[in-house]
Amino acid sequence: MQELKNKDTAVVVFSGGQDSTTCLFWALKRYKKVIALSFDYHQKHVKELECAKKICRDHEVEHHIMDMSLLNQLAPNSLTRVDIKVDESAPEEGTPNSFVDGRNLLFLSYAAVFAKQRGITDIITGVSQSDFSGYPDCRDMFIKSLNTTLCLAMDYQFDIITPLMWLDKKETWALADELGAFDIIRNETLTCYNGIIGDGCGHCPSCKLRKKGLDAYLASK
Repeated sequence: MQELKNKDTAVVVFSGGQDSTTCLFWALKRYKKVIALSFDYHQKHVKELECAKKICRDHEVEHHIMDMSLLNQLAPNSLTRVDIKVDESAPEEGTPNSFVDGRNLLFLSYAAVFAKQRGITDIITGVSQSDFSGYPDCRDMFIKSLNTTLCLAMDYQFDIITPLMWLDKKETWALADELGAFDIIRNETLTCYNGIIGDGCGHCPSCKLRKKGLDAYLASK
């Protein structure tokens, strides 16, 4: 296993949404070089990838999009199927129908392979346990477990870094503002499950969470 970690370069798992864009700007403040990695899993709203491309182009960030179309075939859900309506609230038991089984597991695993080929050890992802929609693959325990597994699987010292893990959405907006990216994240990202850029549709779970945090942050200023 290699002894030294590369703290000059990072790979950011980048969807073009609020959280991953906040992480992108967080990384740009801390690393000499940042590479954004997006995944095309035939998600319903290809605008996600368009947002990701535009943000990277505007800020001169190297950007790669990986083909993950098999995930769409394996895990039908409301983010990949036009005939499945997004749950407007989380069910009392189980996960919302917007949860994509295996998504973060696969994305981070592929990001690790991508990173190792380039001698990169730091992988940054915008998952959060503090303010999330009931997705098991956003939990700190999962990230720590996967980090250990990837190191063992490839005999390589990866660090999966989660800047937002213990931040709620109000605190995430505050961080965006501190990074000088507030307007970009508010107006140019796609977080809405119904595919509306910026403030979104206002009634899907993602929009409700985003708006609640935004309102709380603006009220505190």
